[in-house]
Amino acid sequence: MAGPGHRPREGSANSAADVTMHCRSRAPSAPRALAAISAIFATAASLAAEVSIAPQRPVRWQPVSLTFDGPASSESATPNPFTHFRLRVTFSHQQSGEARTALGFFAADGDAAETSAVAGDKWRVRFTPPLAGTWVWRAEFRSGPGVALNQAVGESVAFDGDSGTLDVGPADPAAPGFASKGFLTPGNGHYLQFSNGDRFLKGGADSPENFLGYFEFDETFDTASHAEVSTDRSGFLHRYEPHATDWRAGDPTWKGSKGKNIIGALNYLASKAMNSVYFMTYNIDGGDGKDTWVWTEPEVRDRFDVSKLAQWEIVFAHMERLGIAMHLVIQETENDHKLGGGPGLNDDRKLYLRELAARFGHHLAIIWNLGEENDTPHADRLAIAGFLRTADPNRHPVTVHTHNTRSLRSYTALIGSSLFSATSIQGRMEDTNRETVMLRMRTAAAGAPWAIFHDEQMPAAVGVLPDAEDPLHDKPRKHQLWGNLMGGGSGVEWYFGYQYDHMDLNCEDWRSRDRMWDQTRHALEFFQEHLPFWEMWPANGLATDRNAFVFAKEGEVYAAYMPEAWRTRLAVAPGSYTLHWYDPRNGGDLLAASGGTVEADQGQMRRAGGLELSPPKDPGKDWVALLRRVP
Repeated sequence: MAGPGHRPREGSANSAADVTMHCRSRAPSAPRALAAISAIFATAASLAAEVSIAPQRPVRWQPVSLTFDGPASSESATPNPFTHFRLRVTFSHQQSGEARTALGFFAADGDAAETSAVAGDKWRVRFTPPLAGTWVWRAEFRSGPGVALNQAVGESVAFDGDSGTLDVGPADPAAPGFASKGFLTPGNGHYLQFSNGDRFLKGGADSPENFLGYFEFDETFDTASHAEVSTDRSGFLHRYEPHATDWRAGDPTWKGSKGKNIIGALNYLASKAMNSVYFMTYNIDGGDGKDTWVWTEPEVRDRFDVSKLAQWEIVFAHMERLGIAMHLVIQETENDHKLGGGPGLNDDRKLYLRELAARFGHHLAIIWNLGEENDTPHADRLAIAGFLRTADPNRHPVTVHTHNTRSLRSYTALIGSSLFSATSIQGRMEDTNRETVMLRMRTAAAGAPWAIFHDEQMPAAVGVLPDAEDPLHDKPRKHQLWGNLMGGGSGVEWYFGYQYDHMDLNCEDWRSRDRMWDQTRHALEFFQEHLPFWEMWPANGLATDRNAFVFAKEGEVYAAYMPEAWRTRLAVAPGSYTLHWYDPRNGGDLLAASGGTVEADQGQMRRAGGLELSPPKDPGKDWVALLRRVP
């Protein structure tokens, strides 16, 4: 790959937190070094293994990089380093017996984010230890035609068979972002769950979907501009200049000062307590953005842009430190039949998924999405999800995005499959609660409950308007946000349409929806702080107001969301309850009802139909009533 931004190596620019070690041993059974940091052992017959460790001593839930000196190659070399070599490292935990195999990749000179190198002799594996203790690793490095995508034995080369150990300390409870929580994986119920037991409720950005179409990534350009984005057809790339001041000293960059704006944008979103971003990694071949791809050229499908992907990794690592999950969408409806000439699990798609999993699968919070408005046949969806499951050792959740108003049909054939664990729904906001309840019921009945996410709001031209156009955001708040959560859903991401400023493809300023982020935070805080939501079920039929959404652990706690809160009656189990009110528009503390405690007896329930609930002020606006049984 030649062109602007690809300069000869100018020297290493490793993070100050990284430690690079070179060490050898004569045999895999050599004694472990008793040092402040872990030693990595390699056989005497091989080249030394270089291991970059950040922080100084490896700890649970923080990544470790093993970088091997191997055969010199380049992005354009013959044999092809992406297809002709297979690097895998198996990590075995001595205390528990657990083993995970991580895929490796060609890393050029090992510092390509800084140097834009296209050639070198570095081969890398990233591994995030799920457990503290001693991990024994063993490398497999084989060569041969197409060996990257098949199980052929291949020829043993370079450091094949090298092995060693990692001594991994316990997780740092003060680590930023997800490093104190662990991997986000399917839980035992309707919520994704971190390793430490925390359940995940999502609030974040669905737009811009071409988030990675950013002007400071190597070899990134607009291949065919949309008129809606650039009226003079001159092309468009994101610059995120309104977020330049959100970058902070100590935040990452590359090549000196590149990346400040995109890092600042993520800082802003995290400052609003949002925890997810939806983005494409492939939107050419007819896709909407036409500015994001992983390969060396837009027409190439078997050679990958090492420096661009290394720069993406800098951004993804910062997302993880901020506690922002990667909702990674591998394709869209316009190109889901283009990669490899069809929708199925062909070699082009396998190689693409393999590189994504190898380079980014070590991250703690990824949701793999098989495609926006996906039209891949059912059998192919299962095959693609199955391939991801084998390529990604960390059990990240898999979902697929729907066309508008097709969610109930789209998921019918997938419900019950162990390969899928969440939805990604496009639909009308007023349908959200009904869809959420139905899909919860269907997936629970199939014995494989899913997390129910809503990720794109209709109408498509509008989505969620900028604050300047819709300062109240009543419809998104009432129907989409609270409709999802009160139906037992796991949260939403906000889509920006295409008719207003800062829309789905050209949004430069996430502050354009500042009020919407606040209202999302208020909802998530209510659920996280006041409800045992993972033990609760939708129970709208308990309210006499047919527009109310009810979420309950019957006999213990009830939440009733009233979109237009004049009054309603709520049927509850007999007993004494505290009654509080919550303002979903402005958040804040719970408001105690006058009297504080209400009594419910069977006779009252039968005669009156339930406890009467009237908001403490501002009748006609939306309110949440919270009833908790007095012990």
